[in-house]
Formats: sequence, C-alpha cells, structure tokens
Amino acid sequence: MPQKSPYSILLEHDETRHLQSLAKKYTSPYCDVVRAKVILLAAEGLSNKQIGERLELPRQIVSKWRKRFFEQRLAGLQERPRRGRPAVFSP
Repeated sequence: MPQKSPYSILLEHDETRHLQSLAKKYTSPYCDVVRAKVILLAAEGLSNKQIGERLELPRQIVSKWRKRFFEQRLAGLQERPRRGRPAVFSP
C-alpha cells in the first residue's frame, strides 16, 4: 500500500507566485523549472508517485525536493555546494 508523504506542502501567496513564474519561464534552467513544478503539484495534494509519473521523474527525486522545500522553503530548492575539485571551466 502506498505511503502518504509526511511532508505536506502548504504554500504562501508569495511562494506560489514565485514558483509559478519560475515554472513558466522557458529561459530558466531546466532543473529549476522541474523543482518548481514538483512543489506546485505537491501543494495540490498529489502523491510523490503521481508527481513522478506526470513529470517523468523517479519517486525518490520527488521525495527529496518535497522534503527539502518542507524544511527550508524556497532556499531548499537552490543548488548545494558539491564536493571535490572545483570546475576548471566556467558554466
């Protein structure tokens, strides 16, 4: 039996507007658009499995972004520093 996520997402008006504008921008990086869509669908009450099927993402990735948003809000959707040697070439 599927388990319901313990991280229920309730968005404030400003967060909703920010995420919707980010999800609609075709000039935004793809990863930012997908993260915004994950959170918007989670706020609608969809399960991780349903969101994953709609966005063609693994359920574990959806769960990761839902949890990070729940704990840190919009700041949780930003890239974290990675380990290892810094990149030689600029993006």
